[in-house]
Amino acid sequence: MFTDFKITEGRPLTVQVKEYLKQWITKGKGRVDQKLPSTRELSTMLNISRNTLVAVYTELEEEGYIYTVRSKGTFVSKVGIASVPSWHVDWQQHLSPVAQAATDLDLMKRDLRGEKGMINFASIAPDEKLFDLANVKRAFLDRMAIEGEILLNYGYAKGYKPLIEYLTGYMETKGVDMDGKDILITNGFTEAYDIILSSLNVKEKHILCENPTHHTAIKISRLQGYDITGIGMEQDGIDIGEMERALTENSFGLAFLTPSYHNPTGIVMSAEKRVEVLRLLAKHHIPLIEDGFNEELRYSGSHMAPLAAFGGDGNSVIYLGSFSKILFPGIRIGWIAADRELIDALVSVKRARNIHTSTLDQAVLYQYFHNGNFEKYLKRAKSEYKHKHELAVECCRKYIPHKRLTGTGGLHLFLELQDGIRSRDVLRDCYEQGVVFTAGDVFYTDGQGEGTLRIGFSRVSDEDLVHGIQVIGKAVQRRLEENGC
Repeated sequence: MFTDFKITEGRPLTVQVKEYLKQWITKGKGRVDQKLPSTRELSTMLNISRNTLVAVYTELEEEGYIYTVRSKGTFVSKVGIASVPSWHVDWQQHLSPVAQAATDLDLMKRDLRGEKGMINFASIAPDEKLFDLANVKRAFLDRMAIEGEILLNYGYAKGYKPLIEYLTGYMETKGVDMDGKDILITNGFTEAYDIILSSLNVKEKHILCENPTHHTAIKISRLQGYDITGIGMEQDGIDIGEMERALTENSFGLAFLTPSYHNPTGIVMSAEKRVEVLRLLAKHHIPLIEDGFNEELRYSGSHMAPLAAFGGDGNSVIYLGSFSKILFPGIRIGWIAADRELIDALVSVKRARNIHTSTLDQAVLYQYFHNGNFEKYLKRAKSEYKHKHELAVECCRKYIPHKRLTGTGGLHLFLELQDGIRSRDVLRDCYEQGVVFTAGDVFYTDGQGEGTLRIGFSRVSDEDLVHGIQVIGKAVQRRLEENGC
């Protein structure tokens, strides 16, 4: 009896013993009314202090797992799981079309993923080595000292008011007219986009977007029952001529665009095209969802205002923001900036789904901003990422045969290989040599892109970056030679 108990270092011993005995009882290993060893006996059996066992027995009795009979000992209470006939469900047969589609579109399950020790170009998450841990800890302690009791209680569906006020000013510094608009805090981009699509009743469940585009946006759009039409990309953004033809030939309920450091191409839409895009959408009365992806990660050139700023005092643009690719993805903070009446409705949807985004996370992030740490961190991060960006561009041009390379900022580059070269074939070759990247076809709305790939450089050391791109280049060259090129 109790021979399988093992002590885990770093956890309170009382907690470990208590959990062990609870499971021993609830799993039916101890019969109802079975007498337990005395605390003295069990302390010897488990080689732990008797005082620990006294504390554990006291707590278990208070919780009703055991009972004590004076002068007779301690016994198991009637809390075991009764044995009943069991049966098995084929859950695959019970999955909804949404769950089945989500599984089919889940890249984490169906794509080759980087394993420990590999050179991983698939990730575009920020480099955790740059995380400003000391000031995050200070922000946490500062905010907890001010209103810790409040932060650990329920919050508001709309979000933490000081953070909302900060983000309102932040949007205004981007040139966005926030008069008549408001902000809803979300659990990152994914929840923000999902809430919007599930909340809007548009005449046509048909979305116009760039092609390629953010895979998560494709996934959520399809899960929400929307058709997608992707418009090709030029070096300065979406192809305006193709967009105009699509708007003339089809009916759309919404548009989704990422004008700055676009995912996956890294292209920045020119100011002229931003004006023309908004003119076309206004002409056809199509609301726009703008993804402010990586806007802050500009390494050269002048500031480019978001589409929401070009829209002036109009309310047709819904802006989605997130700090996940700049600051700390583990703090799932994003926001929607949109018309006040729309935000009011979205708040109710948010409340119905998950009550609110973590108030503690919001407050720590706000305090981090309030303490003046964001600009310092961003300056340091941009310097490091600019170096990696320049090195990645240099290596791709030197080692990987390609037709086109894009990406003037952000955390990734996008390559179009020579005709006839499939990036998934190259990926398999590279995977065997410990290098992984993202095949570009997952970003296309129409099954194209088999000759494209995305290289994320943010979390790769300089040495690995050079070596990894050399491996990719050699794999591409071998495929070219096999094709007689």
